[in-house]
Amino acid sequence: MNISRTHLLAHLDQSLSLSLSSSPSQFHSLVARCANGEPLAYIIGHKEFYDLSLVCDPRALIPRPETELLVETIINFKFPGLPSRASKISDLKLADIGAGTGCIAITLAAHLPHAHVYATDLSPDALALARHNAQENRVAHRITFLRGDLLDPLPEPVHAIAANLPYVTTSEWQTLPNHIRLHEPRLALDGGPDGLDLVRRLLAQAPARILPGGIIALEIGSAQGQAAARLAQAAFPTAHIEVKQDYAGLDRLIMIETDR
Repeated sequence: MNISRTHLLAHLDQSLSLSLSSSPSQFHSLVARCANGEPLAYIIGHKEFYDLSLVCDPRALIPRPETELLVETIINFKFPGLPSRASKISDLKLADIGAGTGCIAITLAAHLPHAHVYATDLSPDALALARHNAQENRVAHRITFLRGDLLDPLPEPVHAIAANLPYVTTSEWQTLPNHIRLHEPRLALDGGPDGLDLVRRLLAQAPARILPGGIIALEIGSAQGQAAARLAQAAFPTAHIEVKQDYAGLDRLIMIETDR
């Protein structure tokens, strides 16, 4: 319709009448795509996340509200050895593993202006989308995009590792609604037989890639809290491990606070 949301709401009857009369074929085409199960974020081409707007398309998983808890936790964390606001860019080094649309990396860069963020992904298409979103949100100069497997591309240890890795079990993936299973990339969803294949591999790499006193925040499925906590404790025997619940009271994050 080429009008703002505000204009639409202020002139609802007039706007809808104009739209249906001037471009009925386009309107019905969009409705048909919805009826066929295509996610709305792909149809309209963007999704709101935290306080940002991100371009969305089938190259990456659509950002979910649950992931905002992960971002919020890192933004509010008090990193030991650093002032409350670091003095210069790169004093605080963060990593977003499995960046997808870039929602985590971009939000962290936007809210922690003296941080430098590494964003890794195995998919070159997802990295291209994340880079575009970073440019649109004016933080691309503080994010380094790296293609590779999990923590392998990181050039140095960091203060925080954030990851929303695939955690749906393979059997669960096969029963997901069509609007997810047939449209969003399986690479970003299927976490193997118990949903923790990539979490397990990341934790094996993490001790060499996290600085003393740093944190690792991993999004998990609501039934994976105890299993993920055991994996975290095995990888970091002396660290403080916490299973954090989301706003619905479901297990959502594994937090690992390493020794200083």
